[in-house]
Amino acid sequence: MPNKNKKEKEPAKSGKSGKSTKEGQDAVEQEISNKKNSIIASQTSLSKMKIPTPQPVVKKEKRLSNSRFHVSNNRELQKLPALKDVPPADQEKLFIQKLRQCCVLFDFVSDPLSDLKWKEVKRAALSEMVEYITHNRNVITEPIYPEVVHMFAVNMFRTLPPSSNPTGAEFDPEEDEPTLEAAWPHLQLVYEFFLRFLESPDFQPNIAKKYIDQKFVLQLLELFDSEDPRERDFLKTTLHRIYGKFLGLRAYIRKQINNIFYRFIYETEHHNGIAELLEILGSIINGFALPLKEEHKIFLLKVLLPLHKVKSLSVYHPQLAYCVVQFLEKDSTLTEPVVMALLKYWPKTHSPKEVMFLNELEEILDVIEPSEFVKVMEPLFRQLAKCVSSPHFQVAERALYYWNNEYIMSLISDNAAKILPIMFPSLYRNSKTHWNKTIHGLIYNALKLFMEMNQKLFDDCTQQFKAEKMKEKLKLKEREEAWVKIENLAKSNPQAQKDQKKDRPLVRRKSELPQDIYTMKALESHCRADEIISHDGH
Repeated sequence: MPNKNKKEKEPAKSGKSGKSTKEGQDAVEQEISNKKNSIIASQTSLSKMKIPTPQPVVKKEKRLSNSRFHVSNNRELQKLPALKDVPPADQEKLFIQKLRQCCVLFDFVSDPLSDLKWKEVKRAALSEMVEYITHNRNVITEPIYPEVVHMFAVNMFRTLPPSSNPTGAEFDPEEDEPTLEAAWPHLQLVYEFFLRFLESPDFQPNIAKKYIDQKFVLQLLELFDSEDPRERDFLKTTLHRIYGKFLGLRAYIRKQINNIFYRFIYETEHHNGIAELLEILGSIINGFALPLKEEHKIFLLKVLLPLHKVKSLSVYHPQLAYCVVQFLEKDSTLTEPVVMALLKYWPKTHSPKEVMFLNELEEILDVIEPSEFVKVMEPLFRQLAKCVSSPHFQVAERALYYWNNEYIMSLISDNAAKILPIMFPSLYRNSKTHWNKTIHGLIYNALKLFMEMNQKLFDDCTQQFKAEKMKEKLKLKEREEAWVKIENLAKSNPQAQKDQKKDRPLVRRKSELPQDIYTMKALESHCRADEIISHDGH
């Protein structure tokens, strides 16, 4: 372009008359400006034209790099005939074709609107297969097993995205929105199909165990960290079905769940599927044979109980409490170590967590044997006394609700001589000093029940409490008198009067600070820099 402009300028410069030269120059300048404008316009249009042309390439790269699924290269699916429309002899072959077709993966993350036609073909095939194995018998033949397991593995076993909550802050189900899986339209149908496959009367574990093995179970357990609650719900049911049908995998499944819990408790303190895993375990514990194996007792004491100390307890506490109570219903001798562990892990500064512990403790007391209650009642009620004295009214309120439980009251009544002296000081003191009026009412109710339970013991505790208060007052008075005596003795010491004159306060005014003679001289002899320069110049 510059060369062309130069050539166009030359004839204009060789003009004979000044007027023609000026006109020629004007024309050339006009032409140059027109050329510049056309160049800019063409560049702008080119830049605009460049945007759509490389788009498909960019999208493909983004899909492969950003997607957690390995998106298939060839995604154009052929719509196969319906299974019901082909002869029974051809149904197995067509079923396998559809299973293989469903191994094609699509992009739902970077470009949700891509391949809509083929996505619909896969969705329709999955829906059809769900109906097919649900309503037809003898369709799950031996060649189908590896195809089904492979199709499930290809669709499901993937790298989960990084956590949207990497700091591990406590998840609040009421406030926080879960991150949902973009590919759920297909994943849901794959889960449904696999569950129907496992639950089918035609399903034979002896054939399936070649394909549903330890590696498969381990990959399935890794998916429990998915942030999508819908997926975790399907996983919970799927793993439970596998546990029920594959006896050889039961010990391995329990061991791997233990490993997840150990990692959660002692390393990460972050996992999305703890509640679902505990729900599965609740059902498993319910089926344990008696007497309990040592392995199961160790699981309770070393895995379930330490789960109480994790900060995100609120997410899975109902399921955890259910598991603990199931163990105690199976074997009451475990009550003492369980209660002592709860008291050991009792929260010191987390009031909502304290309420959870009180809920669980009441569930334990509902199933406790009287002989086991005697072993734990003293440390247990010492903790309850602290809870009644809590300035957090919900903690105090939850502790005082124990007095509304008939079975707990019967246990207290049988052991009132031990329990009332522990509880009375907290109840009596807080009946007058607690800031919340609701707590006052609940405390009066508890005191009234104690009074009706054993009037003489109640009166003895009242007298003892008042005597203790008098002792405390006397001790306080004696302590104050002792300090006054020591102070007077110190003042009467002749040396103290001399030291008192010498003593000066630690914080002194500027005028009271000691004067440094060298500093004084330096300040007196100070002169400005320009004075020194002018003096040196002379």
